[in-house]
Amino acid sequence: MDMNQIAKKIIPGRPLPPEFYRLTALKAGPLLLGHTLVRRTEDGDIRCRIVETESYGGVEDKGSHAFGGRRTARTEVMFGEGGIAYIYLIYGMYNCLNVVTGVPDDPQAVLIRAVEPLSPADEALMRQRRGTNARRPVDLSGGPGRLCRALDIDKSLNGVPLREPGAALWLEAGDGAPGGAVMQAPRINIAYAAEYTEKPWRFYLRDNPYVSVVDKQAVVWTN
Repeated sequence: MDMNQIAKKIIPGRPLPPEFYRLTALKAGPLLLGHTLVRRTEDGDIRCRIVETESYGGVEDKGSHAFGGRRTARTEVMFGEGGIAYIYLIYGMYNCLNVVTGVPDDPQAVLIRAVEPLSPADEALMRQRRGTNARRPVDLSGGPGRLCRALDIDKSLNGVPLREPGAALWLEAGDGAPGGAVMQAPRINIAYAAEYTEKPWRFYLRDNPYVSVVDKQAVVWTN
């Protein structure tokens, strides 16, 4: 199924179509921008617009945890069917949320780097979790660790399906990103990835205040 056919199946407020999750991470990364991440909490659902992503593209990507086909207890979820959450801990303290994409045994994942609350009520619920230090939008949910704290996302959600509305965590179709609004730039903090370090596989919405890092050398992404 080509991208135009998938696009016709994307209906705002509804789950993303199964075909979306079969895309490679490099294709899904920019296309996730503008769609909605929903976290169900005891205080109510929190809805956020995805505004920044990074793609990690399988066994050949030296920036990926699954580089070389590395299959461990941590990475096993990446080898599953697309549409589930891959959550891991960095620096022993920050959780990171990824959307697994692609087909089984081809470990593809899109890191969600920043989200924007959809309403003042959503922002208030996020601020309850982040505390009073989040003065700027980027301080609230700009960066994978910040957004996970703001949404109470931790490793207990590792492996959960993201295709099921009403679950602890899921994805809904939003309005997507307007044409010309998606920027692409190299990924962040992966100096170990050798020739893959400079691959322009980070994507973000231009001029969005929740984006973690604005790259002056970024270019407009074209599909």
